Amino acid sequence: MKGIILMVITNIAVVVLLSIVASIFGANQTTLSGLIIFALIFGMGGAFISLAISKWSAKMMVGAEVIENPRNSTEQWLLETVQQQAKKSGVGMPEVAIYDSPDMNAFATGMNRNNALVAVSTGLLNGMNKDEVEAVLAHEISHVANGDMVAMTLVQGVVNTFVILLARLVGHFVDGFFREEGDDSSAPGLGYYITSIVAEIVFGILAMPIVMWFSRLREFRADAGAAKLEGANKMIHALQRLQQAHTGEMPAQMSAFGIHSSQTTGIIQQLFSSHPSIDDRIAALRQQA
Repeated sequence: MKGIILMVITNIAVVVLLSIVASIFGANQTTLSGLIIFALIFGMGGAFISLAISKWSAKMMVGAEVIENPRNSTEQWLLETVQQQAKKSGVGMPEVAIYDSPDMNAFATGMNRNNALVAVSTGLLNGMNKDEVEAVLAHEISHVANGDMVAMTLVQGVVNTFVILLARLVGHFVDGFFREEGDDSSAPGLGYYITSIVAEIVFGILAMPIVMWFSRLREFRADAGAAKLEGANKMIHALQRLQQAHTGEMPAQMSAFGIHSSQTTGIIQQLFSSHPSIDDRIAALRQQA
């Protein structure tokens, strides 16, 4: 409950901050130029603020504890493994964390390649052998080395900007269409706000497959990077172990950054999935090997 309250407060603070910035830059939604500025501030600005606080919010959402002074041999091994992989990949040493969850999962996030967080679940540590855990860690380090967090933020920001802009243009059109004859007021009416909200939801859903397609490409690249760091067989065995295990869902905000997501079967479901199927990932690794 505490985490949910903090997230709500954070989201309100972000909206207030972006609203202040929009006012400073004169983002008047009654003009096209003002509308474009508004869409850029809320689309790109919101995405990059989320990236900037991604480590903090991830720790808060899953209750991850950063390993500062290893308390046992497992934590010491985790730090040493990540340090070796980060050095091989040419990135700064990330923070390494463990979070309590029976599900086998791990994720990486952070503002840039040299300021990242790699976190693994207790379920993954308990359910995999060291070779498989090494492969999963290498997958996450590859995400960091590829700059996937920033790239994903850029894609999401561009999509958000277009969704906001198009939704409000539709809102202006509908509002103008239903205005009474002789009403020359430049202020948007109720129709504008209702239509903009509905259109933003619809356009957001329609645009989501673009973002998810890019996310699936990231996963193939991270698998390939893990194969280079630790060997294709290790990564294949880790994926097979994930396939056999009962897995649950991470928080929605983090699901795209996990080692896997829930398996989907239908074509529509696959379009909205952040991860390729494990069978496809294994096939790609075997082809690479």
